[in-house]
Amino acid sequence: MDGTVDSSTRRRAEYSTDASNYRVVPDLVAFPRSTDEVVAALDVLRELEVPVTARGAGTSVAGNSVGPGVVLDLSQHLDTIHAVDPTARTADVEPGVIMSSLQHAARPHGLRFGPDPSTQNRATLGGMIGNNACGPHAVAYGRTADNVVALDVVDGHGRRFTAGRGDAGFAAVPGLAELVRENLALIRTEFGRFGRQVSGYSLEHLLPENGSDLAKFLVGTEGTLVTVLGATLDLVPVPNAPTLVVLGYPDMPSAADDVPVLLEHDPLAIEGLDARLVDVVRRAKGAGAVPELPEGAGWLMIEVGGGSENEVRELAEMIVGASSAVGAAVYPAGPEATRMWQIRADGAGLAGRTPAGEQAWPGWEDSAVPPENLGAYLRDLDALMARYGVDGLPYGHFGDGCLHLRIDIPLEASGSVLRTFMTEAAQLVARYGGSLSGEHGDGRARSELLPLIYSPEAVALMEQVKALFDPRDVLNPGVVVRPAAVDADLRRPAASPVPSTGPVGRHGLLGSGTLRGISRKTGHAGFSFTHDHDDLTAAVHRCVGVGKCRADNEASGGFMCPSYQATRDEKDVTRGRARVLQEAVNGSLVGGLTAPEVRESLDLCLSCKACSSDCPAGVDMAQYKSEVLHRTYKGRPRPVDHYALGWLPRWARLAGIAPRTINRLLSVDRIRRPVLWAGGMDTRRQVPEFAEMSFRRWWRLGYATRGVPGLPHRQEPGRPVESDRPKVVLWTDSFSDSMSPSVPQAAVRVLEAAGYEVVVPTSAACCGLTWISTGQLDGARRRLDGLLKTLGPYAVNGYPILGLEPSCTAVLRSDLLDLFPDDPRAHAVAGATRTLAELLTDPATAPAEDSGWELPDLSDVTAVVQPHCHQHSVMGFAADRALLAQAGATVTELAGCCGLAGNFGMQKGHYDVSVAVAENALLPALRAQGEGEEFIADGFSCRTQAVQLEGVEGKALVEVLAARL
Repeated sequence: MDGTVDSSTRRRAEYSTDASNYRVVPDLVAFPRSTDEVVAALDVLRELEVPVTARGAGTSVAGNSVGPGVVLDLSQHLDTIHAVDPTARTADVEPGVIMSSLQHAARPHGLRFGPDPSTQNRATLGGMIGNNACGPHAVAYGRTADNVVALDVVDGHGRRFTAGRGDAGFAAVPGLAELVRENLALIRTEFGRFGRQVSGYSLEHLLPENGSDLAKFLVGTEGTLVTVLGATLDLVPVPNAPTLVVLGYPDMPSAADDVPVLLEHDPLAIEGLDARLVDVVRRAKGAGAVPELPEGAGWLMIEVGGGSENEVRELAEMIVGASSAVGAAVYPAGPEATRMWQIRADGAGLAGRTPAGEQAWPGWEDSAVPPENLGAYLRDLDALMARYGVDGLPYGHFGDGCLHLRIDIPLEASGSVLRTFMTEAAQLVARYGGSLSGEHGDGRARSELLPLIYSPEAVALMEQVKALFDPRDVLNPGVVVRPAAVDADLRRPAASPVPSTGPVGRHGLLGSGTLRGISRKTGHAGFSFTHDHDDLTAAVHRCVGVGKCRADNEASGGFMCPSYQATRDEKDVTRGRARVLQEAVNGSLVGGLTAPEVRESLDLCLSCKACSSDCPAGVDMAQYKSEVLHRTYKGRPRPVDHYALGWLPRWARLAGIAPRTINRLLSVDRIRRPVLWAGGMDTRRQVPEFAEMSFRRWWRLGYATRGVPGLPHRQEPGRPVESDRPKVVLWTDSFSDSMSPSVPQAAVRVLEAAGYEVVVPTSAACCGLTWISTGQLDGARRRLDGLLKTLGPYAVNGYPILGLEPSCTAVLRSDLLDLFPDDPRAHAVAGATRTLAELLTDPATAPAEDSGWELPDLSDVTAVVQPHCHQHSVMGFAADRALLAQAGATVTELAGCCGLAGNFGMQKGHYDVSVAVAENALLPALRAQGEGEEFIADGFSCRTQAVQLEGVEGKALVEVLAARL
């Protein structure tokens, strides 16, 4: 193979699990570059009788994309859309094409692929074919099987053929036609009884009355019969005027009872949402993430469309009238409808915690019953869960009778409870004529339970089919036929607790904050995640593998995993890093947290913290990285860049003694390069200049109000002014103070003009950011303890604190609480800290009406705006976005990291990836700027990256406002 073949421990760890409960370590992972390479690899593996599992995005919740032997990752290179035919309404694709990429390609023709699972911005079409994925709109468009025209496949004999429709003799698979003829009655009575019967093999498609469709039959066989090399897919028209009707009910079973009558109105989708899941969103993302909902404790989301706006509106009214709902709301296409669908899209991750904060696991993830039985099934399932003392947050595709549910079955010690619960749940779903799986396949999670919904004859028939396609049992063994046990190969029981030591733990980064469910953007207390407290094992297992970190940020508007956006390597995605950490804490594959595999995995993590907000499971890899670095180097010598960059505020203070001399020396290449090399930094970087006069010195000398237009001289050096004006504490971080003093100087002008009295503490207050990012948590605590002594009294007395550098401001809003969870001063400071936009727009701190303040007119401003990753992740950018809009600015807002990310882009070995990350969004946007357009970035690192890579000088938002006072 020309493609990569990797048998390293780290790579095997990354591919040892998917989004399920299961862990099966492969012998190696291969990344074929062409379908010919896939065929060649399969030939070798078949001859050697080595098991092989084909894998796409690895988002399977049933464990059907992990296996022994070899994993073939088809997502990295086999991602070509060969054709979109608008006349035939078809598309020819390779198996690694991401589903949203096909939607993007089909959209200009007014077409789309019908099924749309919530993972569509990372799920591959090969994986969707393997699992027979469905999604919300299967009510209108059917399952993946219903939208497949033909498949290019190779089976376990090595036969490559095109599977399609209308070949009753099934010439490519000798013996299949006879097997179907001999079992017509069995197939007609046990298979295809209702639309979401996905468990087992869908043999009904082979019946003559169903067109003898071999392609549709192979969909959902989970890679156990063939490996898919390509597909021809049907496309459907994009509906006109999609409108969302939300109906409220007293509970979820009552909502389910209404589904049959609502299906008579031909909706595009009917989704169920539990009130507790909606509450999770409010607590995690703030009240603004959820539109105003009608009365109820459970809701149906019903999408209608396809006609004119009037016709759709009338249909929506008919649905409301036909329902027995206690409340109703109608959302046309727009922000409210988008927020509702986002709740649904994030369900797999958000439902990973119960209302009590316990970890909830897949397994009984996507059971399905005929829609007319769904309400009764839900009531009995609730009773079963109550008997076991377990809980979960139900939601799902109610229009198809499909329920998604993760349950807090205890898996820390063993899978015994999982086995007994799953067995009883399978017996229950069988009583209602249902299916163990409604769209995710059986995999390792449910294949053993197939005899509970199929007769012995039907199970034997599936074994015979397997023998016709894969007699050596090398294709995804242990799935569907001759299955592995439900409680075999479970990931969580293999991992013992890893207690925190030293300052980490009760006073460490695993102490509170994200792990205890405190929303950084809203300040609202979330669910208690205290069982993660002091336990790194529980923390890293929060990654349930839904893979949102693999999504295309340009398409999804997210910030997560900038290094993955540059490399497209599982090593550099949050999920891959979490898998390596999971293997490190279980100790059976990776040799502990100090192992080289852990260093490799974390090396390209930019500590951007985007995963802490964008990951629906709330994984904070920056936090884990700091914890691991702290453990690795505690009491040991550190890499030199930890001292050079991790102690940057110290060096900045020293440089302040003679800044002109330091700047002059470091501008000379023959001096700069050796200094950078000796400090563990890339010699292609420039050293940012130190200010000739720091802000704090400027302030002490009285320049704050001397000679500044519009500001009267009211202050003598060192003497605070007493006035009736509301006071704001201007906190100057190390970067703003010593490298960008023009930013806090501009803040003084804006704050004074807005009617505030500016208070600058006499003592410096370092947040310890660079110590945190390099895992020097003892040093970080010392610095933050000093900060609390300086800022704590102001915060306790109700003074708002203005932070200017987003990364430092984020420390006060997040890491401070993690390192000082029990200190009331920390909570006071976190609650008092604001960004400029928050200060000016929050009614509690905004300028008084009689202050005479008017927001400067920015209607002449056209700018590229780079939100800082930490602001996006911790504070949010909504206030800045609203302020810019209110001021009349025309902006292009970027999604994604600048690539410098504090110390990351400066470190030796990171330069190329840093530049590649910048090429995702920042650099192309700067090159496209027109004459006179500005670059606005509050982050010092963002401005540094822009000037060093593209020669574009940026300004902080406060500087732009100050210039137009």
